[in-house]
Amino acid sequence: MLQRFRQWMCPDLGIDLGTANTLVAIQGEGIVIDEPSVVALQKGTRQVLGRGSAVGKLAKQMLGRTPDSITAVRPLKDGVITDFELCEAMLQYFIRKATKQSRGMRPRVVIAVPGGITPVEKRAVFNSAERAGAGRVYLIEESKAASIGAGLPISEPMASMVCDIGGGTSEVAVLSLGEIVAAQSCRVAGDELDEAIMEYMKQHFSLRIGDQTAEQVKMEIGSAYPLERELTTEVRGLDTISGVPRKAIVTSEEIRDALQEPVEAILACVKGVIERCNPELVADLSDNGLVLTGGGALLSGLDKLMNEQLGIPVRIADEPLTTVARGTSICLEHLNHWRSSLDSDVEL
Repeated sequence: MLQRFRQWMCPDLGIDLGTANTLVAIQGEGIVIDEPSVVALQKGTRQVLGRGSAVGKLAKQMLGRTPDSITAVRPLKDGVITDFELCEAMLQYFIRKATKQSRGMRPRVVIAVPGGITPVEKRAVFNSAERAGAGRVYLIEESKAASIGAGLPISEPMASMVCDIGGGTSEVAVLSLGEIVAAQSCRVAGDELDEAIMEYMKQHFSLRIGDQTAEQVKMEIGSAYPLERELTTEVRGLDTISGVPRKAIVTSEEIRDALQEPVEAILACVKGVIERCNPELVADLSDNGLVLTGGGALLSGLDKLMNEQLGIPVRIADEPLTTVARGTSICLEHLNHWRSSLDSDVEL
C-alpha cells in the first residue's frame, strides 16, 4: 500500500536520454514526453531562455534561425553529455514536466545510455540526473533497453539480436539469459547520415544546407536499398559559388549514394558483433534474426539491405522511435528482477 501511494505521489520515470531526442515514460502510463534534446540560451551567458522553458521542441525550432543574442545548443553528442550544466537544465525541465503533480518528491529514474561510455561519463549522467531532481538513479545500456522494449525473449537460453540506431550512436548487441553476450557501440548514426547528405549537396550541387533540411531530405527520399519507384524532392539552400539562395532537384538514387558510407559503417558494426558470437548463438540468429530499433530503423530499405548482406531475418520493431523508452519503463515495473543488471548511483 505504501509503495502504491508513493508511486501515485511521485511516479517513477524511464528516460531515453538521446543525442537527438529525449523520451520520458511513466510506469503504467507509457510515453509522456518526446522532445528534441535542445536548449536555447541567451548568448554569452548560461541562462536558459524563458525562465528555463526554452527546451525541447521550442528550442529546436530556433536551431539555425536565432539572432546573435540567442543560441540553441544540443548538450549531448554521440550519446554522451558534452555540457553538464545544460544537460541538468534540460533534465530538470523534463522531470518537472513529467511529475508536475509530485509535490516535491524525487522520482526513481532508469536512464538508457550507450554501451560504450566510460565510468566517468556514467558518473556525469548520475550527477546530472540527481541535480535535476531525480532520487535513486539506475542506468541501463540502450541495447538491453531496446531489446526489452521490443519484446525480445532475452531471458531465454537463445540468442536475441538488436541494432538500435539513434541520433549519435548505433548500439548492436546479442543477448542471452538476460545478459549481453557480445556488443559494440558505433558512433555512426542519424547525425552522420544527415552530415553525409549535407556534404553530398555541397560537393555535387554546390548547395549548402542545414541539419534540419538534411534530416527532412533523409526522411522524404532517403533509402539504403533500391526503391520500387525512385523519388525526387526539391532542396533549398545557399549557393556556395554565387552566395544567393537556390533550389535543386535531388533524386532518391543520389541520396542513397550519399548515405552509402555511413550505412556500410553500421552494417560493419553488426557483422563485427556476429563474428564474436559462438556458433550456437549464430545458429539461433539464423532463425531469430535481427531487430532494428531507433529512428535510423525507419530509413527505407535498411532492413532489406541487412537481410541481403547478413543472410538472417531482419525486421523493424513496432514503434521503433519509442522502443528504448518503453524498455526503461518495463525495467521499472520489474525493478527487482532487473536490478542486478543495472548500474546504480550507490555502486559507483
